Amino acid sequence: MTADAPLSSAASRATDRPGDTSPFALGLLLRRAHWRVAGVMTEALRPLGIELRHFAVLLVLVDRGPTVQRDLGAATGSDKAGVMRVVDDLERMGLAVRKAVPGDRRVRAVEITPRGVELFDAAHAAAEPLAERLVANLEQGEREQLTGLLTRFAHPTEPDKT
Repeated sequence: MTADAPLSSAASRATDRPGDTSPFALGLLLRRAHWRVAGVMTEALRPLGIELRHFAVLLVLVDRGPTVQRDLGAATGSDKAGVMRVVDDLERMGLAVRKAVPGDRRVRAVEITPRGVELFDAAHAAAEPLAERLVANLEQGEREQLTGLLTRFAHPTEPDKT
């Protein structure tokens, strides 16, 4: 678009306000919802001495078992350096350990420790009342509906064509 081109009066411009009908509206709502949930979950994790980035790695380790660092990056949306810092933190706290991968001396798999599993379970207990607060404004059945819609959105049965 050039500086001289007139703006279309029919264009729906993003506002990030309720009722936004722009093509960005869904992304903006999801971003705002993410910020809200992240703030509440951060509050739940703070007394346990970990952050969301630590919890994200623990979640992968509980789900998948020992995982090489490059796969942790892909699973958590972190870069190599970010994952390395998180794993360093988790090791210092005794929540995870790096172990050699048989057949490749350069690769290390990260494994959750029993203490890490205990903290992971404690995080769930701490988050429960705060998670309830997040959905307190929803009507009967809407929590399940929201969860179902977001699950289908985040995990489509057909791959994106993008």
